[in-house]
Amino acid sequence: MVFPNSPTDHGPDGFEPAWAERARSLAERVVRPTAAGRDRAGRWDHALFAELAADRPGPGLAGPLVPRALGGTGLSAAQTCALLEGLGEGARDPGFALAVGAHSVLATVPIRAFGSAGQRERYLPRMASGEWLGSVSLHQTRGAAADPAVAARPAGDGSGGWVLGGDLDLVVGAPVAHHFLVVAGHHGGRTAFLVDATTPGLRIAEAGPEAMPTCSWGRLALDDCALPQEAVLGTVGGAPDEVEPLLAALDWVFTSAPWLGLLRALTRDALDGARDRRLFGRPLTHSQSARFALADLATQCELAAGLLYRAAAQFDAGRPSLADAAAVRLFVASAARAVTEGAARLAGPPSATGDRLIERTHRDALFFAETGGVDVLHPVIAASVLELG
Repeated sequence: MVFPNSPTDHGPDGFEPAWAERARSLAERVVRPTAAGRDRAGRWDHALFAELAADRPGPGLAGPLVPRALGGTGLSAAQTCALLEGLGEGARDPGFALAVGAHSVLATVPIRAFGSAGQRERYLPRMASGEWLGSVSLHQTRGAAADPAVAARPAGDGSGGWVLGGDLDLVVGAPVAHHFLVVAGHHGGRTAFLVDATTPGLRIAEAGPEAMPTCSWGRLALDDCALPQEAVLGTVGGAPDEVEPLLAALDWVFTSAPWLGLLRALTRDALDGARDRRLFGRPLTHSQSARFALADLATQCELAAGLLYRAAAQFDAGRPSLADAAAVRLFVASAARAVTEGAARLAGPPSATGDRLIERTHRDALFFAETGGVDVLHPVIAASVLELG
């Protein structure tokens, strides 16, 4: 598996430790105040994303893993996870954080890893600035375990081009995206393509789950979309060994990072709620059972952090592990449910003036667990434990 970081792309001069805190405080100031209202309305606000992307010099949330030479911040995987953790904690908005992570990591890194020089120079600077949003279907971040919903065939005119047909749903950011990363099956394997939103025959519809409504969801219908040879990302037929495993590992690790921030926010809310509630005339925090429950929440956060940053360090060492990435997603999804339920018990009924984070994360945590692909995660981990390759 390829993860295209090198020591020259990041380092002490490429990252300020305060940027992670800056991402948290910026998200708290810019995103959090409208999170509950946008959730109720099911609304993506591009202006919020644009404000985060424009925060320079700073963390560069639109392109943290894009090299500095191509307009990005050139951060490491661990540094990027720290930014996304801060985003999740500050924004308190799972849908918005997913949309940012899908663009800044899932859509950019495969182009950096497998794109031609022309593709990297065309797409990455505009993605890193936030001018162009990249998009991917969550159905295609599960690797080869997911049957391709899109079929490709050679154009047949000697140009080396391709014609794509099929449908994709759960496409993050589809209605506002400039282009899409699409894996299509064909005789001889599967190939990844970059499909611009203006491609003739491509139809984009707003459609998505009830969960994470602040993310701009959509559905793609590809009706004989003709693509030039230059649209191929990586090698023809090479997606199972190139884009697909990288995309799966990126999804499992980096979309878990904002959830670690959310877990910390929930734990803090639980502590505040327990301090405000009284049992037999005393603050609930004086109860031993409440203290044990708070300790459990904090432990879940620290275990999740340990797994997340261990996996990120493996990316940076050039040895990303699918098994460890799968373990991150499996544990964080479980911790999200456990911490949300524990916080609900300690914090008590939601305030009429609060942002209803516990209710929103309970709904979204279930979706987060389902889209991770438990049927994929367990076999990946088991194969590693049993040394099946």
